[in-house]
This record gives sequence, C-alpha cells and structure tokens, in this order.
Amino acid sequence: MANVDLNEMGKRAKAAAKILAQASTETKNWALHLIADGLSQQQAAILTANAIDIEAAKVKGLAPHLIERLTLFPARLNGIANDVRHVANTPDPVGEAFDHSVTPNGLRLHKRRIPLGVIGVIYESRPNVTIDTAVLAIKSGNGVILRGGSETIHSNRALVNVIQAGLSQAGLPLDSVQFIDDADRGLVTQLLRLDEYVDLIIPRGGNGLHQFCRKNATITVITGGIGVNHLFVDDSAEVASAIEIIFNAKTQRPSVCNTLSTLLVQRDIAATFLPLVAQRLDQKQVAYRCDAESHAILIADGRTVLPATPDDFGTEWLELTLNVKLVDGLDEAIGFVQTHSLQHSDGILSAKPDSIARFLNEINSSVVFANASTRFNDGAQFGLGAEVAISTQRIHARGPMGLRELTSYKWICEGDGQVRT
Repeated sequence: MANVDLNEMGKRAKAAAKILAQASTETKNWALHLIADGLSQQQAAILTANAIDIEAAKVKGLAPHLIERLTLFPARLNGIANDVRHVANTPDPVGEAFDHSVTPNGLRLHKRRIPLGVIGVIYESRPNVTIDTAVLAIKSGNGVILRGGSETIHSNRALVNVIQAGLSQAGLPLDSVQFIDDADRGLVTQLLRLDEYVDLIIPRGGNGLHQFCRKNATITVITGGIGVNHLFVDDSAEVASAIEIIFNAKTQRPSVCNTLSTLLVQRDIAATFLPLVAQRLDQKQVAYRCDAESHAILIADGRTVLPATPDDFGTEWLELTLNVKLVDGLDEAIGFVQTHSLQHSDGILSAKPDSIARFLNEINSSVVFANASTRFNDGAQFGLGAEVAISTQRIHARGPMGLRELTSYKWICEGDGQVRT
C-alpha cells in the first residue's frame, strides 16, 4: 500500500485526460491499432502471465465460473485484439455536434460531445476488461484508473504493458491508462473517495462489490453486470427456434452476466415443450431448480432436478443451472419478471405481435428481447466494438456502455451581440 499513492495517480490521470481530450481521432486510432498489434506480438508473454493467475486461482479454490472468466487463450486474445481494431474503426463521438436550434432572438445553440474526464474501473476475474476499458477510454478521450482483482494481477500487468507501449508510440500520455498494481483492498476505498480527480466509478463484479461501491463512494457510480435473466415461452412460439434460443442463452457461455437464469413456460404447452427443451439441454448436462409443476415433468431420465426455493429465482447462477417455472400466460410472466429481474436481459419467445409488444413495453430491463438469445446483450454484438460495462441504471447510460456512453456534452451558444433584457 505504501508503494501506491492514489492521490498522485489521480493527479496524473487528470492531467493526462486534459491532453487526451484534445487528441485527434487519427492519433487515438493509431494508439489503438498499436495496442491491437501488441496483443498479437506479446501473446506468449500475456498467456504465460495468465497461466500463473490460473494456477494460483486453482490453488485458492476459485469457483469454476470465475476461472473460466479469468482464462485467456490464443483465440480469445485474438478476439480481444479484433475488438480493439473495431473500436479504432468506430466513429469518434468526441466533438460531435447535435440538437441544433435557433432561439427567437437569433442565438444559435447546439450540444457538443465531450469526454467525462477520469474514470475509475473496479473489476474482478476478467482480464479482457483491462483492454476493453482502456481502449474505450482512450478513444473517448477519458483518462482511466484500473483496479483489477488480485486473481488477475499478473495478466493485468502484461496487458497494461501493451497498452502503455501503444500510448507511448502514438505520443499520448502514459498516465492516460493507469493500473493499481497492488491487491490491497484498502486501495479500493481510497479510489472510491478520490473525487478531486475521478469523475465516475464503474464496478464490474458481483453484487457485494456493487453494494460496497454505492455505500462508500463520494463519486457517481454506474452499476450493472449482474443478470437474473428471463425468457418467457408462450403457446404460439415456434418450438424448434425457441429450443435453440434457450440452449444458446443458457449454455453458450454460462459464466457471464447475460446468460439465461430463469425459463418461464406457458402452462398450456409445458407437458410437450419442457421435455423437448430438456433433451437439448441434457447435451450440456444442465441442472434444474423447478417449481412443483415443472419438477413433475422434468424429473426423468436421470436429470438433476431440484425443487426451487424462493431464493433460487433471485440467483444469478453463472453455471449450468436453470430455474424453471410454469405461468398461466403473459400477465403472470410479466409480473414475475418485474418482481425478480435485475433489469439486465429479459425476453419473450412468441409469434403473437400483441404479446410481443406488451412484453417489450412493460419490461424495462436494459435490453429486452423478442425471439432472440439474451447472450446478445453485449457491446461487440451491438456493433460498439467493446463495452466498459452493461449498465442497469436508468440515468446517463443503459445497456452496453460503448464510446458514446463514455461522453457527456456541453451546450454551445453563439450569438451576434445579443444581450438579455
């Protein structure tokens, strides 16, 4: 802790952010391409560092889903590099003029996008967040202070070396991206109170981290990234398509926040539909927590089927466990989602336009789906290139937070000598 002076880091970050805010799009893009190239060139060193973290995580008994999030391998690292290049090729929001108007007395008004300033990001288990956050901050003109978990410290050191090498080669301040290279948890509290220099805190982790940040921060906190996500299947849904959507939403990558938590099925079709979807999910050995009716249907063929407790329907499993509940229809499904959702990713599988419209209108999650997998709630999938978080709050930004979501705006007022009377 004595080796880390957060006040000094904040001061340097604020100074660097002022320079970065004025950097040209070309210079910022150059830095991002250098970072992407560095990820490829330094792949061996990065994977070696990551292997140290993985081994330490196994020794500590870290949960399997956290180890999966922690793990880097060549294809995943190449995907991260490609996301960096995508951000470089995405339009720069800084300086964008919008909402033009002219007042009756001839004042010409518009809003102009500006960076937020300095962002503090606190995260766990996922070294890709280091790259995603850094490149989005660089492109949007923001300084950033990163505080990853102790389980990713070797990986993050290697990744930050690549980031800072790219900044240096592009002629941008190294202090634009800083990393708290110390696992002392006391530094998290210090960062949360560094309001003289930091303008926004984004925690990425479990509910405990979010609650801690809300209670201890003297800086605005944007939270998200915790998903108790639902899909409701009604009696009109196309069965084959619905089964594949459910399979994808639950099993494609169960350790992440946009995976499916709870399947709601209209009671009229449950006896025929549930065995079919279970046959598909059996291929990935999905376990179930069921209400009494779905339990009676699914307890066959050696499946792991447990009675659901009330707490289960509020649990983000992050593993191959699925809650199942039968509902009478749309009204009960909407009410259940409104009660249990954390407003991350919820959807309906239906062929009824009126039911789809009601669900989309009445469910206010950050992304609401009709006939699509919840796994699409993702910055890259939405064409943002990457994301710094998925916000479930209702102010400033919702859903995947990309470049635009890391900007604010100022009013520009131009006149010809007008004075107020």
